Amino acid sequence: MLKNCRMNMEASFLDKLQRSGRLEAEEYKSLLFSRDRETVLSLHAMARERTLAEFGHSVYLRGLLEISNICRNDCLYCGIRRSNGNIRRYRLTGTRIMDSCRKAYRSGFRTFVLQGGELGPDAVRWITEITSEIRRTFPDCAITLSLGEYEDSVYAEFRDAGADRYLLRHETSDPRHYARLHPEGMSLAHRMYCLDVLKRLGFQTGTGIMVASPYQTADDIVGDILFIGKFRPEMIGLGPFIPHKDTIFADYWDRGQSLLDDMSVRDAALELTLRLISIFRLMFPRALIPASTALATIAPDGRERGILAGANVIMPNITPPSVRDDYALYDCKLSSGAESAEGLRELAAGLERIGYVISWDRGDFRYE
Repeated sequence: MLKNCRMNMEASFLDKLQRSGRLEAEEYKSLLFSRDRETVLSLHAMARERTLAEFGHSVYLRGLLEISNICRNDCLYCGIRRSNGNIRRYRLTGTRIMDSCRKAYRSGFRTFVLQGGELGPDAVRWITEITSEIRRTFPDCAITLSLGEYEDSVYAEFRDAGADRYLLRHETSDPRHYARLHPEGMSLAHRMYCLDVLKRLGFQTGTGIMVASPYQTADDIVGDILFIGKFRPEMIGLGPFIPHKDTIFADYWDRGQSLLDDMSVRDAALELTLRLISIFRLMFPRALIPASTALATIAPDGRERGILAGANVIMPNITPPSVRDDYALYDCKLSSGAESAEGLRELAAGLERIGYVISWDRGDFRYE
């Protein structure tokens, strides 16, 4: 009796989300942590139908170029954190960056995502010069930067140099949770301020979270849904938390507390990421939501499951192969095969198996 009542309530929440695109906090929580498989399958099906209605069977491709693994920050969970002395550091030259973009352009890419550790003020000129050169050389391409926190004037320089989009995942909207994942000196308030600045400057702005990260609670994730719902980003980056061996969370999958009591920590991270993709697709039908590399890393079919849950972007790696393994945010990060520019045929075949095709369109999206 109680089970049937709960299922009926969850069905009503699904219907409300599909119709209005918004729920109350407890309603989001009920769907996100539902124990009813039919409810979860219905959530994914509704999100998939909404994605098909907006984009057809096309999946946008972005070329991910990891320009540096040097970072001034010391985030406790990150493999390229400042204090990790076990990795080889690099910063690509302008020539190597442009060579990578040219090669990707010839393959069909029309969006470049320049990602890297947060370098700070000394790198601003380098970043703006690279961005300007890419804009001059490839005027028909979109340029996304994902390089961390900077001052207002610096973000304006990046925009004026030709950057269209900026991705800055907030990771968590709860200050206490944020403080347990970051060292003193890093501020959630400043990160949120940066996101507001990016929006105000006219960037297509992206944010997102690590799903099932250490110390994260169910209420934390619901808080993130509410924050993203209010912020209205054009891009939403969601990835399951994957530990790195050179951090204090190296054994988190073994000793952590699962947010889904019938699953391991690892499986819960995957499952919750897929559910969040579907929820955000129903909240934001036109948003750009990647099936992340972390999804493909945590499960052999993670990329495809992300697409079937409502994702509409994939970001193959176009970083020079000689340094790809050095950009190790977490253990076993995929950067070859279908996760690379060299594996486009394999990627296309994987998408074809689930009924989708690659789109080379820029896929611009802004709220009116």
